[in-house]
Amino acid sequence: MQHRSYSQIRKQLEEGQLTCVELIKNHLAVIDQKNSLNAFLSVYGNEAIARAIEVDQKIKNHTAGKLAGLVVGIKDLLCYKDHPLQGSSKILSGFISQFNATAVQRLLDEDAIIIGRQNCDEFGMGSSNENSAFAPVLNDLDNSRVSGGSSGGSAVAVQAGMCQVSLGTDTGGSVRQPAAFCGLVGLKPTYSRISRYGLAAYASSFDCIGILANHVEDIALVLEVIAGADEMDSTVSRKEVPSYSTEIYTHQKKFKIAYFRENIESDSLQEEIKSIFTDTIQKLKSDQYVVEPINFPLNEYVLPTYYILATAEASSNLSRYDGVRFGYRSPHTKDLSSLYKKTRSEGFGKEVQRRIMLGTFVLSASYYDAYYTKAQKVRRLIRDQMKKIFAHYDFILMPTTPTTAFKIGEHSSDPVEMYLADLFSVQANVAGIPAISIPCGEDKQGLPVGLQLLADDFEECKLLKFSKTILDQRPH
Repeated sequence: MQHRSYSQIRKQLEEGQLTCVELIKNHLAVIDQKNSLNAFLSVYGNEAIARAIEVDQKIKNHTAGKLAGLVVGIKDLLCYKDHPLQGSSKILSGFISQFNATAVQRLLDEDAIIIGRQNCDEFGMGSSNENSAFAPVLNDLDNSRVSGGSSGGSAVAVQAGMCQVSLGTDTGGSVRQPAAFCGLVGLKPTYSRISRYGLAAYASSFDCIGILANHVEDIALVLEVIAGADEMDSTVSRKEVPSYSTEIYTHQKKFKIAYFRENIESDSLQEEIKSIFTDTIQKLKSDQYVVEPINFPLNEYVLPTYYILATAEASSNLSRYDGVRFGYRSPHTKDLSSLYKKTRSEGFGKEVQRRIMLGTFVLSASYYDAYYTKAQKVRRLIRDQMKKIFAHYDFILMPTTPTTAFKIGEHSSDPVEMYLADLFSVQANVAGIPAISIPCGEDKQGLPVGLQLLADDFEECKLLKFSKTILDQRPH
């Protein structure tokens, strides 16, 4: 079921071999059967069936939208009107969305069916989906291992066949890293390509809505529908949205690809990933692509720059959760000051508290220039350096993660070790450029290995097209 692309499913729907109702019932059966994976926080079963009946009628009448019968799950950071939104946090207990996120609305407008709300690291802060207030999401390939974070529920739902596509979010690798751990394709588009209206903010200058699927074609089609200008988001790009779903089939030239020597030489890179990475380079060279090693002198500054700026923005964004207006309010309070303190210390998990404290520290008067201002300058230097590379190369090839999916609890006691899981993924977020993770093999234990491609601003078309070429050449 989960390995069919949407175009194959759509063909069956139009030929009457399948109905949307049957499709939804199949997915609901899988969700029920694999409930222990903890991928969904809410399943909208009856509602999805009612919507499927409507969409089946539209297909019969030839009035169905581009995504009729596409079954989608959404990460618990995206607003879906009259449905819960919690950011997988206790602090938003009982909160119901008042409106649809623009990306969600655009899916609905094209007759996609939303099947449920997916578990994630609290407010998107984590690399393993162990920071959810609702317990971790388990990897369907090996339940003792993490699903990746923060969009772990979104990845496992696609991996296990609970839905066809998921909308996740990617602030420092939160779509690509779980895609790598679960053997999926995960796209983080250019910052501003998709409207952030209706996305609960973690770090506003990094946050992107991303897409997880088994097939590049499905990602291309969904991106085509949800990208583009939006009057509700002043930061979104007004650039025209290409027809990604048709352009991925057009002829492509032999691209020039760079990779960083520092990545190959990194001590933290698992041997099997290094081996698959070098094999991929050799394969591309034998297919007549130009693949060259280059140095990235700012490499060691990428991760610290990300964590200084992202925590600073988190400190500012999460100050709205105070127990006064919505969500959880501590019952053990005696005045306004204790209301704030107790609500936040009881409502936020440890990792979120850690990042708020870090961010508040770097924004404090004594340290603002030493950390925050300096990190902003370094971010600009990193982006400029990346742009220079793209003046000569079409793509940068990198591992998505330093290791394959690690055991649940393996890094929980050491936050720095956990942050290093983002070593290769934060680069695209710091620079604001698009990146995609694609499955490129397995380690000795049969766990998936993901490699990622980075491209210049708004070159999603090229990324999708080249990813499809690489995946089509893989032995099946």
